[in-house]
Amino acid sequence: MKIFTTLILFLTSLSILTQAQENSNKLTYKVETLLNLKTTVWGFDFLSDGKILFTQKNGEIKIFDPLKKTISNVAGVPKVWTQGQGGLLDIRIHPKVSNRIYISYSEPQNNEASTSVMMATLENNTLTKTKKIFTGHNLNDETVHFGSRLEFDDQGHLFISLGDRNERDNAQLLNFHHGKILRINDDGSIPSDNPFIKNSKAKPEIWSYGHRNPQGLVRDPQTGNLWSTEFGPRGGDELNLIVPGANYGWPIITYGREYYGPKIGEGTHKNGMEQPVEKWVPSISPSGMTIYNGNQFPEWKGNLFLATLSGSHLRRIVLEGKKVTQQEELLKDLNLRIRNVRTGPDGYLYLSTDSGQISRLVPQK
Repeated sequence: MKIFTTLILFLTSLSILTQAQENSNKLTYKVETLLNLKTTVWGFDFLSDGKILFTQKNGEIKIFDPLKKTISNVAGVPKVWTQGQGGLLDIRIHPKVSNRIYISYSEPQNNEASTSVMMATLENNTLTKTKKIFTGHNLNDETVHFGSRLEFDDQGHLFISLGDRNERDNAQLLNFHHGKILRINDDGSIPSDNPFIKNSKAKPEIWSYGHRNPQGLVRDPQTGNLWSTEFGPRGGDELNLIVPGANYGWPIITYGREYYGPKIGEGTHKNGMEQPVEKWVPSISPSGMTIYNGNQFPEWKGNLFLATLSGSHLRRIVLEGKKVTQQEELLKDLNLRIRNVRTGPDGYLYLSTDSGQISRLVPQK
């Protein structure tokens, strides 16, 4: 019976993927590579004049002008810890203040590091009025699982995703920031309606917990739903709908296994712990994501696009409310580790890669 059920689930997933491919095959597009800098472009966002502000994992922030094809360096960047998965991570521009910049990065302190967030003003290609508004508790010398994506809502809040820093049990402990998704005000203060604000033993920034290494975070502007993706270990990557105060189970429940084979935790389900909306076994290594809201590809409007690393493709996910109804793999033939994807102000779909590229998908005329 178990084998039969597994076969049915596999065939259903295959049918969904095939249906999505048939639908999207009617849509033609081309990939335009704008930059190739040979080092990971981790995060990027769009300035009000259409220029692209982006981070390189090695600790640099730059501005690319798509019209003039020029690159400018940004001064005033914080010092970062570039060991392992650490480095300069996400970058976002405040949705209502065009020159206010937010950066997440692995911050070195002695021989240890944690994920921090800085707020700054961009003036003449320099970060001024810098203010560190968050540092994750606690520091360690592990070189993996920093997270970290930044996302705004329309009420003045900033969401931050943090990995477990390879101390997996801390993801279940509310007195640690790691393995959590956090919510703060855009000035760094703590919202009074956060779910654990009245728990004296909990970090007040925590919005949800039980996460392994969430590197995708996006808010649907139409529904207000907050979506996150996270890396499983060997399998068990997840797409989650984030509910305030909810426990997403890591490391007690997971669909992944230890890299050397054994099971992890207590299984795949437990009362009081959330199930992923979608899971991937084997892993595709989901990183940044966006909900497409442009006009260049009307057939894709409202679809979720997911950058994958080991999967080496851009995954299109069709959502109906809180359910995944279709999936499709795009750009598989390019064999790229795609780190981030965002909808551009021009309606094109932009992506960045671990090999230092910024590209965009444009309609094929």
